[in-house]
Amino acid sequence: MMEQKQQYITIKGTKDGLTLHLEDTCAYEIILQELDEKLSTNLFANSEGALIPVHVHVGNRYLTDQQEEELRTLIRAKKNLVVDSIDSEVISKEKALEWKRSNEVVTVTRMVRSGQVLEVQGDLLLIGDVNPGGTVVAKGNIFIMGALRGIAHAGCYGNKQAVIAASLMKPMQLRISDIMSRAPDDHYPEDGNEMECAYVEDDQIVVDRIQLLTHLRPHLTRLERRM
Repeated sequence: MMEQKQQYITIKGTKDGLTLHLEDTCAYEIILQELDEKLSTNLFANSEGALIPVHVHVGNRYLTDQQEEELRTLIRAKKNLVVDSIDSEVISKEKALEWKRSNEVVTVTRMVRSGQVLEVQGDLLLIGDVNPGGTVVAKGNIFIMGALRGIAHAGCYGNKQAVIAASLMKPMQLRISDIMSRAPDDHYPEDGNEMECAYVEDDQIVVDRIQLLTHLRPHLTRLERRM
């Protein structure tokens, strides 16, 4: 009796198109060969009509840019198939470092004077003041242990969940993502002794007591929960 050939690719049809699960323990060349064979005989590849999106899952296999392009080219060659996504559980060192920079808290101890710009990729913890004309920018949140009298721009790459907090909130301008606010001078008393925070609600920047962040942005707490 002829031994059945091991299958390394699983193809499933869904309402969103085709999902391909590629085995991550075999050689890459084997995957390419089997994928070419299966898509050549698969009914989805031969059907007429609109383009069919294909979602590729490669598991714990790392693909180089060249290998990823080879997969895309092979799939695109099968009539009306088009690659919508290629998902891997593995990322490169460069992407891991980029993710780390985007999620770490950068602590800076200094005063940001007029005309100066301080920008970080993650969250900013500034121990010092931002003077009028000074600017602080962060991809994530901004926390200022001091007076904010200049400009603060949090979530600068489109994160509307970002917040701005300061010991003394008297800014020239607040920005969160693409939303900007110029608060009236009398909104922030000089003798205020409570930290305040700014956040986006209904596409407007709201300034309120910092204690509200516990409920408004629970994801800010990054400590692991232990049973």
